[in-house]
Amino acid sequence: MEQTKKSTFKLLFYLKKNELKKNGNAPVMARITIDGTAKTLGTKLEINPNNWDLKYGRVEGKSATALSINQKLDNIRGRIDKIYEDMLKHEGFATAQKVKLSFLGVGVMDDAILKLFKVQNDEFENMVAKGKRTQGTYNKYITVYNHLTEFISERYHRDDMAFRELTADFIREFDFYLRIDKGCAHNTVWIYTMPVISLVKLAVKKGMIRENPFEDYEISMEETDRGYILKEDVEKLMMCKPLHKRYELVKDIFIFSCFTGLSYVDIKKLTKNNIQSFFDGHQWIISRRQKSDISSNVRLMEIPKRIIEKYQGTTRNEFIFPVPTNVTCNNHVKKLIEEAEIISEQKVTFHTARHTFGTMFLTEGVPLESLSKMMGHKNISTTQIYAKITSQKISKDMDLVTPKFKTMEDAFLIKMEREEVALLNTHNGKTSKIKSVEEMMV
Repeated sequence: MEQTKKSTFKLLFYLKKNELKKNGNAPVMARITIDGTAKTLGTKLEINPNNWDLKYGRVEGKSATALSINQKLDNIRGRIDKIYEDMLKHEGFATAQKVKLSFLGVGVMDDAILKLFKVQNDEFENMVAKGKRTQGTYNKYITVYNHLTEFISERYHRDDMAFRELTADFIREFDFYLRIDKGCAHNTVWIYTMPVISLVKLAVKKGMIRENPFEDYEISMEETDRGYILKEDVEKLMMCKPLHKRYELVKDIFIFSCFTGLSYVDIKKLTKNNIQSFFDGHQWIISRRQKSDISSNVRLMEIPKRIIEKYQGTTRNEFIFPVPTNVTCNNHVKKLIEEAEIISEQKVTFHTARHTFGTMFLTEGVPLESLSKMMGHKNISTTQIYAKITSQKISKDMDLVTPKFKTMEDAFLIKMEREEVALLNTHNGKTSKIKSVEEMMV
């Protein structure tokens, strides 16, 4: 019986010296040879020809450039070797052309991560156009898509990657890339990795892959102090008469946010239909947050009710307020804070009003669960951040009030010292002093 001939596989890196770059560097190419048939592909790497080791197909020396390029060449070799071995295992044969196309992502694009990401972004853009989602969130997804594209290109020298090629190392390396190469802070990394993780979960749901390769990857948002102004500052702002009439509207909707917790975009899309009489006979704002589509039901207090009444008939559509752009609001808030002589350790923006609502009402005794429902938080853990802020406020308040008790404290300490001396003199010793105190407690 004739034996099946074992295929021969070889990978060689070489320089394309006939196409030098303007800087004198030559492109590094890869040649895949299987059973005598060769196919070449570019590695997107380049090097000075004088530093190339022709015998070993690597960069000579131990410079940072040499180490970096050799590491990337090793990564390419590792991926091509794996593609070859997987083809033999699952398909029974491999050709140089098939290995090359698989490495470049050709033929696996139907279940590739960047392709699915783009489809999701296109669908999200349509929802933004219909007013169902925000432009800001869409911009975030575009940023993540661009970072992921650059990462796959730089780390894997590919235009895309199939979901079946993803490993646990992929998401960890993307995390590292965001922190080091892009200089992202921890919470930004958390924000940027979440869409990628969601894509993989979607791929599992669609049957593109059986298991989630990122299952063991863990990252969570670090708690940060959220800017807010104090209750007395809100009162200062309410009593402040702006120097320019154009600041009046922004002042009113900022105060409205302080008493409803609605964000800029939620106030902007607020309509008369959102104001409803509820089970308790009071008027409520019944809405869903633009950012998360979570319900946010807030009972209207007298101050926001009066603000709504003030602007009745000022819009030509169903919206309650003629809200300016977010940039205009932030610029006017800055001026208003200065005019009201409000001192804040953190920058005050329009969004500060929402955080002020959370802090102010939690301080006044509204339970976390109720506050979470009003603010439209997905998880109560988000609302708990305001509890931490409230503790900080209590500490600051105690710092302010402590000096007012200084005279009382000094008098009390003098009194205690005199009594202690008297006890020591009377009973002649510590033991007698303890007994005397015990007698006072009986």
